[in-house]
Amino acid sequence: MLIGTLVLVALAAVWIGVRGFLAAGHLRDAQQSATSLVSSMADPATAAASVPAIAEDTAAARALTSDPVWRAASLVPWIGAQLDAVGTAIAAVDDVVTTAVSPLATSTSGFSLAALQPVDGRFDLAALAEVQEPAAAAAAGTATALASVDDIATGTLLAPLAAQITEVRDLLDTAHIATDALSRATALMPAMLGADGPRNYLVLFQNNAEWRSLGGIVGATAMIHTEDGALSLVGQASSGDFTQYAQSVLPLSDELTALYDEKPGRYIQNVTQVPSFPVAGQLAQEMWARDSGTRVDGVLALDPVALSYLLRATGPITLSTGDVLTSDNATALLLNEVYQRYQRPADQDAFFQTAAAAVFDALAAGSANSSDLVTALAQAGSENRILLWNADPAQQAILDGTTLQGLGPVTDAEHTAFGVYVNDGTGSKMDYYTHLDVGVGWCTDTEGGPDAALTVTVRSDAPADAASLPSYITGGGGNGITPGVTRTVAYLYLPAGSELVFSSSEGPSDAPGFGTGTDGGRTVLTWTTDLTPGTEATARIRVRTPSTPELSAQVTPVLPDNGGTIVASCSSAG
Repeated sequence: MLIGTLVLVALAAVWIGVRGFLAAGHLRDAQQSATSLVSSMADPATAAASVPAIAEDTAAARALTSDPVWRAASLVPWIGAQLDAVGTAIAAVDDVVTTAVSPLATSTSGFSLAALQPVDGRFDLAALAEVQEPAAAAAAGTATALASVDDIATGTLLAPLAAQITEVRDLLDTAHIATDALSRATALMPAMLGADGPRNYLVLFQNNAEWRSLGGIVGATAMIHTEDGALSLVGQASSGDFTQYAQSVLPLSDELTALYDEKPGRYIQNVTQVPSFPVAGQLAQEMWARDSGTRVDGVLALDPVALSYLLRATGPITLSTGDVLTSDNATALLLNEVYQRYQRPADQDAFFQTAAAAVFDALAAGSANSSDLVTALAQAGSENRILLWNADPAQQAILDGTTLQGLGPVTDAEHTAFGVYVNDGTGSKMDYYTHLDVGVGWCTDTEGGPDAALTVTVRSDAPADAASLPSYITGGGGNGITPGVTRTVAYLYLPAGSELVFSSSEGPSDAPGFGTGTDGGRTVLTWTTDLTPGTEATARIRVRTPSTPELSAQVTPVLPDNGGTIVASCSSAG
């Protein structure tokens, strides 16, 4: 009897081992093919050809890991966890391929990425509508599969298996991001493009040379009209064309007024001072309506860095001034050189409007490379450089959970987040030369509990003779700041529900420590620094808060070369 049992166990082990080996081979093949598939999902027609082979591999792997012997062995302590993890991961990948990606690929086999950009100023709304339903189903399917793999406790697995499960999770996460983006785009774009009637959208161009919480001061603006898939540029204005209001155009909460005064609601330049784009969008909508008589249906914001990404897709654009705008020179030309070339603000504004119109014309004509355009938009979106607010709540809800909404950082059971929002206090364009470094880290307090640390460093990399720069760059002393000195006002949002246990400031700033306020119930520290060329200041914050798997800081998007990540200090416990 004992011998018979041992033989059965041995046979079962061999059976499981052989089938597991074969399944692993199929899974590796499927992973390699799926990785290629996910990377090409920006063009569904191209991706469709690789789906059948992937489906064959995932189906074979699933069959090998779902027979009665395998399922029975999954009940055995320890070894069962290994087998169950393998089976769950394989089933998840198979589900994505067969119930999500395959139907999407089939329905979009004739779909070209060109449908996501206009031809002669008009989008193909019918093509977008056809893709919407299968894209939504694919997004839901990948989300379900990702959740099942997320539930696998990798800490109990053999290291090689844990590593492969992590690879599968990363693959599914990438697939979900791609399908979710396609689903949202095809759901939102037809309405925004005037499928149900004419629409108007206000575009705000943020200037990163003069920091605001969401990116930069609003300089040039434009209104885009859409109707039945066609879009056209119907109006432009500079910030100087807007009325400077005696009081906020819309009511601001007492918390926001205490932090930012009423400036965000009085000047178009300051609407992005509040780190919430829905607030900024509504303020800009009201200002445009009062000054132009047109109430727009939504507001879009982007910065010259995002513009440089788009220029990778359009290629160089020759402006009426004779300048050639490229992805390499856009930020330097628009954020610095123009101020050295033109002394009159009106001439600077005219140059910005010329550049904006030229890029719009290139995009509207459909001359951009489709794949490069999608990549550029994805990168700009991930860096919070493109923000969108729709006046229609249902359409705005489509963006829930995305960076496009421009909302503050979220702290929950999985994630703890600070907010670091910087604003120019000089009335200048000196932030072209200003560097911002931010770091976060977990610390152990004196009682062994978790603390979250935030370290922020601001440094002036301006030339030593910065005072001799054009007055429009230095501010000319207009705000009481000596030319060449850069004043930065930072708003440091602490994680929701946290308790401040320590704060310190180091550097040449004359400001007496930190101011305190609240926004939405969150504690906000205000920190002001005045920096001469070559100097820096550092703020160190430590808060008591429950430990979570992820810790991060949402930071004002600055120029790519002007931002960095540093190690947060835990050494100063207070």
